[in-house]
Amino acid sequence: MTDLSITGFDPFADTNESVGNDKESLIHIRIQQRNGRKTLTTVQGLDQKYDFKKIVKAAKKEFACNGTVVEHPEYGEVIQLQGDQREHMRSFFIKVGIASATSIKVSLINSKY
Repeated sequence: MTDLSITGFDPFADTNESVGNDKESLIHIRIQQRNGRKTLTTVQGLDQKYDFKKIVKAAKKEFACNGTVVEHPEYGEVIQLQGDQREHMRSFFIKVGIASATSIKVSLINSKY
């Protein structure tokens, strides 16, 4: 993960302070531009009761992409998937019952870091 203080852009800047602590917290699904046309999808705000590695494993198989769980110093564990998987992850969370449609916030704007 890059040092965000060097680039000046924090893709998690619009999150609320109580991420993952209460039932009303939002799940944020964002896309980040990497090199050229390559993108990275990040999922942040999931409840800690879920096994993030199992979610990544299921998403990798379902969407034919690679992914991992990274530890963010401020926001805890964050799921990262290769490619633009925003709508796939949104529908996946709704289908398996992890979250409702109102508790998922999908970023529509590409953010560069």
